[in-house]
Amino acid sequence: MLYNAYELNRAWMTGASAIASIGAEMLNNPALPLGYFGMGPVLASALDVFAHASAPRGKPAFEIEKVTVDGATYPVTEAIVLHRPFGNLLRFTHTGLPENAPKLLIVAPMSGHFATLLRGTVARMLERAEVFITDWADAKMVPLEAGAFSLDDYINELIGFLEHIGPGAHMMAVCQPSVPALAATALMAEDKNPCRPLTLTMMGGPIDTREAPTSVNDVAMQRPLAWFQNTVIATVPAMYPGGGRKVYPGFLQLAGFMAMNMGSHMMSHYHMFKHLVAGDGESADSTKAFYEEYRSVCDLPAEYYLQTIEHVFQKHSLPKGEFRHGKRLIKLDAITDTALLAIEGENDDISGIGQTRAALKIATGLAESRKHYLLAEDVGHYGIFNGSKWRGRIAPVVEDWMAKHATRRDLKVVA
Repeated sequence: MLYNAYELNRAWMTGASAIASIGAEMLNNPALPLGYFGMGPVLASALDVFAHASAPRGKPAFEIEKVTVDGATYPVTEAIVLHRPFGNLLRFTHTGLPENAPKLLIVAPMSGHFATLLRGTVARMLERAEVFITDWADAKMVPLEAGAFSLDDYINELIGFLEHIGPGAHMMAVCQPSVPALAATALMAEDKNPCRPLTLTMMGGPIDTREAPTSVNDVAMQRPLAWFQNTVIATVPAMYPGGGRKVYPGFLQLAGFMAMNMGSHMMSHYHMFKHLVAGDGESADSTKAFYEEYRSVCDLPAEYYLQTIEHVFQKHSLPKGEFRHGKRLIKLDAITDTALLAIEGENDDISGIGQTRAALKIATGLAESRKHYLLAEDVGHYGIFNGSKWRGRIAPVVEDWMAKHATRRDLKVVA
């Protein structure tokens, strides 16, 4: 019933958005004088804001067409290099990259948003690296015949992606996938898998949510797992390819994120309204572009979502040394030659300070020279991987770390 009620409301809002958009266009039509005096501009702006806020959204495109490196501009090639039912492996490259350019797997979060949320992350790292990214599918679009998708499956996919890329790759996990990425690295290290990553960068990840818990952590801790299973898990309607699949709907995740900072979101739309009234379309378009991405959400497989709640936020299985992949215990001390970089934002209200840094403490088999921690000052959760501070202050640290640990030659353990 939850999903059907949402679809009914979405249908109503889609119609209202279309009507508001038509009204705004009519009022802004230079052939009609109504938009030039009185309440015309105010009404047109209000309709425009409402139309944008209530419009339906699908999966965005990356649209990274070119990259500029040292003053030279190169066209970017995007390709699907590996297809999986629950997500593809995308590859980005350009002709300006040298033959020995590092290969980087960026692990996008499966947390309700599409991988395009990391568009700025990909574009910046693409300047000097061949970039791969996990393009997770919207669970409501995956047919039931594809089976379930659990946290174990997520780890298996990461290992498979790294094996497809081949030996000598680096891995970067943004937010939630820091946990499965660290687990996959430990499994590959224990198996002496030649495709284990040279470096693993974890950014704003919930490795140990007992450290500086945030409101997100509190919500997960305050209710038993059965509450989540009975309250927020829904069945995909038959109108979608994944009809009948159990999911955690993306619209619930978006509602939760919006509620966390409702005041700031309302002010953003108010400022967009004022920019439109004043004729400052450029500033209004900037806000629109952000919310185009922010409101584009997808569903998560129920198995994966519930296991993440249980093991990451409630049981803290990984930092306690109790996390299992199937029947196999994850041994973090097996990591001996993958250099770990933990990055946190000073103002992160989703992953508190210390949660990602905990990975460096529990990886007891790794030399201190292969561990590094960066606290990005005056940076929030999204600023860790997007925006000017990411491009100018954080990305260079990642690039330097990858360059410093480009081989395993200085170790006795050789793949």
